[in-house]
Amino acid sequence: MTGLDSQTEEAGTAFAADAPQSSAQQTSRSPDPPPSRPAAPSPSWLGWVGILAVVLIVAAGSYTAFDLDRAGTSGFWVFAIAPTLGLSVVALVRGARDGELRHWLRPAWGDATRGILSAAILVAVSIAFVHAVAPAGSPRESWLARLYLQLGNPTELRTHVGRMAIVLVVAAAAEELVWRGLVTQLIAEQVGSRTAWAWAALPYALAHVPTVWALRDPEAGPNPLLVVAALGLGLVWGAMARQARRLTPAILSHAAFDWCVIMVFRLWGPGV
Repeated sequence: MTGLDSQTEEAGTAFAADAPQSSAQQTSRSPDPPPSRPAAPSPSWLGWVGILAVVLIVAAGSYTAFDLDRAGTSGFWVFAIAPTLGLSVVALVRGARDGELRHWLRPAWGDATRGILSAAILVAVSIAFVHAVAPAGSPRESWLARLYLQLGNPTELRTHVGRMAIVLVVAAAAEELVWRGLVTQLIAEQVGSRTAWAWAALPYALAHVPTVWALRDPEAGPNPLLVVAALGLGLVWGAMARQARRLTPAILSHAAFDWCVIMVFRLWGPGV
């Protein structure tokens, strides 16, 4: 292991070293003190309760946002984003308390390239997936139509391009702080950091389960698209965070992907 890797391991982030560790283990690894962390790990049940609370809060917001009555309204965006935005404040406070926030958000050369290229690949995979699962003319095409109906009229979105850019970047950053930051850290404290990034994709997908019914179609039935998307994208962005040992590349990839599928290369209907 290189010196840089050793230093990163000592940082105790959710993407590098198993957490929490005993003070004896930390002392034996290096004479230099690690970044500030809680004096003692929280009870394991408290971590699971925290994860469950995040899932339930986001799930309630998702179900409310994707209610048909809010299709194409500002209420959709409020309920879709506000719960995660509020939880991102908790993630920021927790990250700052543990001395990890600066490490999570540290930029590095190549972050923009990673974000854009990964987003392009994800868009291509999404297009292929949609053509295979919900091809044009099939009853399942209505799953996509129902989803894009919530986002609003493309003409209306086009008139607010600047506002939409800000909304999507803020929403992407908030989701990464919550799911690849806070939730991944909570899971790492229970099962270790080596696989925490992968396990974190499961609650991310579970938080979107209510949309299976909120976006259901009378003919095609329950709509699983957002759950499947959350699971796949959660794994990709979790792997990016693990590999980079930071959240910045995943934030950029998330924002670029959302911009593409909502504003440029829409998976259904006319483009913006």
